[in-house]
Amino acid sequence: MGKQDVGAIKMTGRTMFQKIWDDHVVADLGDNFFLLHIDRHIMHDLGGPAAMLDVQQRGLRIRNPELTFATADHAISSAQSRLGTTETGIRLLNGLRAGTRAAGVRMFDIGERGQGIVHVIGPELGLTLPGVLLVCGDSHTCTQGAMGALAFGIGSTELIHVLATQTLVQPRPKTMRVCFQGTMGPGVTAKDLILHLIGTIGAAGGSGYAVEYAGSAIGGMTTEERLTVCNLSIELGAKMGMVAPDDTTFFYLKGRQFAPTGALWDRAVAYWRTLPSDDVAEFDREVEIDVDRNACDLGYESGTSAADRWRDP
Repeated sequence: MGKQDVGAIKMTGRTMFQKIWDDHVVADLGDNFFLLHIDRHIMHDLGGPAAMLDVQQRGLRIRNPELTFATADHAISSAQSRLGTTETGIRLLNGLRAGTRAAGVRMFDIGERGQGIVHVIGPELGLTLPGVLLVCGDSHTCTQGAMGALAFGIGSTELIHVLATQTLVQPRPKTMRVCFQGTMGPGVTAKDLILHLIGTIGAAGGSGYAVEYAGSAIGGMTTEERLTVCNLSIELGAKMGMVAPDDTTFFYLKGRQFAPTGALWDRAVAYWRTLPSDDVAEFDREVEIDVDRNACDLGYESGTSAADRWRDP
């Protein structure tokens, strides 16, 4: 290949979404459908018992029980000692206990450290790591994309497929990057930014997209604030929301129960640093929000956040 040919090659790059997606493709099924390997599966009491029973009744076994984790968070009371849990809730809890025990799935039970909301315990326990593909039968699974993961909610049939095969068939979404540039002023929260975005591009503006949140405002956020932004991706119509991992992410994850340690930690961080979108990567859609210019809409002048203004009086 001559110098002229080399110079004619167009520089290309990959988005963070493309990097993670490509690493998990087991097979290209055609028509934009792919069979993906699932790294982590978090299961709750509402869908878990029935799915495990279905797998058993089909004469199958859970393919990789060590990659599925369970907790009760949907049908149990949050009151002291779980008082107020309905008979249905108790039945689902017992079903989750029995199913996970029989299958060898790790369950974080009531009163046990680690029990909690499914899209919160993933990051808190270090189960959700940059670069992983994580699914759960909860629409707000996209919350966990804040860790630099590809995370999304699945339905009942998909849940059974994951349990039985540790894979999932999915159409490949388009990509969108939303850049929040500027500084969040006093009284303005992460929720205000995502609500402003929804108001700007519409409640279905993210439909069909995997959304990456970027820009100086996102870079200056805490992990918890990024989780809030990604949590509301589903309210934008998007199935997936992501933030590139950085030192903030690594600081949050280090020492978590299921996070890598020692030399493995160093190797993991080196890999995680390769995940952010390349400078020349192209997105199907780009949206930029000037946080400073939109100060009034975000509540800077009044000191009242947009989130507060959305609440009922």
